[in-house]
Amino acid sequence: MTDPEKFRSETRQWLEANCPAEMRRPARGDDDTCWGGRNFVFQSAAQQQWMEMMAARGWTVPDWPAEYGGGGLSVHEAKILRSEMAKLGCRSPLNSFGIWMLGPALLKFGSEAQKKYFLPQIARGEIRWCQGYSEPGSGSDLVSLQTFGEDKNDHYVVNGSKIWTSYADKSDWIFCLVRTNKADKYHGISFLLYDMQSEGVTTKPILLISGNSPFCETFFDNVKVPKEYAKGVSSVVGEVNRGWDVAKYLLGHEREMISNMGGDGGTASLGAGFKDAMESEPVLRAQMALFDVESLAFRAHSERFMDEWKSGAAHPAYSNLMKYQGTELNKKRHELVMAMGGSNALEWDSEASRGGKRARDWLRTKANSIEGGTSEVMLNVVAKRILEMPGG
Repeated sequence: MTDPEKFRSETRQWLEANCPAEMRRPARGDDDTCWGGRNFVFQSAAQQQWMEMMAARGWTVPDWPAEYGGGGLSVHEAKILRSEMAKLGCRSPLNSFGIWMLGPALLKFGSEAQKKYFLPQIARGEIRWCQGYSEPGSGSDLVSLQTFGEDKNDHYVVNGSKIWTSYADKSDWIFCLVRTNKADKYHGISFLLYDMQSEGVTTKPILLISGNSPFCETFFDNVKVPKEYAKGVSSVVGEVNRGWDVAKYLLGHEREMISNMGGDGGTASLGAGFKDAMESEPVLRAQMALFDVESLAFRAHSERFMDEWKSGAAHPAYSNLMKYQGTELNKKRHELVMAMGGSNALEWDSEASRGGKRARDWLRTKANSIEGGTSEVMLNVVAKRILEMPGG
């Protein structure tokens, strides 16, 4: 990029001309968010138009290479795009575990055939992915997983189960950690990709205290996973039995994704949203002002971390620190929103409260300190690997 300001000006003009007014208002929840996939139904013509126009420019994944469906933007150009979208209030055109987690893993570990086969479909929102990592007996100790893929020459037969598979009941494909060698705990895991409509795959939603069910239990009963989907397109990412290398890299991106909740996507200050209501609440006003300062500091910290992460200069364990900071900040945000709402915020069912959105969102944040690695494990990693404190 030779002229950043020219790029900024052209980007702003394009966004102003092409982002529908409806897509400049915050999404009202998961049902109002574009997740893509073969079963996704657009909530409006504006939502479909916005996603398709951004995908056509490669701006659903602006910093991916153009040959894989991306925009081919530099790190700085992608940052300018995000900044201009935030200024206009533009929604993300497409939310996707394929974009946030699987895509980066494929870019690093995938074969050229896998990249050309899967990445453009992810960029266009044609596949919705879920993640098969945790098991009922393998959470923090993930390498103890027991889901097994038996080698049958041209395919694997997978048996076992996963838990906390977010949106598995709505997803098309799964990226899944499967043991393919029972003799080696670390070097016996493979990273498999397969279709959720495969015979033998079933899901069961897990009801949360928020009353919603984004998580599922997922069961595999003699699921046949072909070793190739097309010429050279393997179902295994990276090397067979070396899936833990891919898994660790992907976890860094998952934790970065979860940490972004702390910055709330760069939206306006929390205090600004309650300006009128806070006139008679000086204590809450001070707490929200402090929160806004912490949120701005976290966003700046996140920008620096992402620059270092993409350049390879970040400490390998720093994503653990970011995940902890971001989730704690997100929980604090929703606690303040509840406090500002008083007893009305506890209402659960009415149309006026949009089905108890405040209360349900607040309760949902309790899982933030568990998903992607518990806060306790994150702090242990920070203590041992970043601060280099002696073990107990």
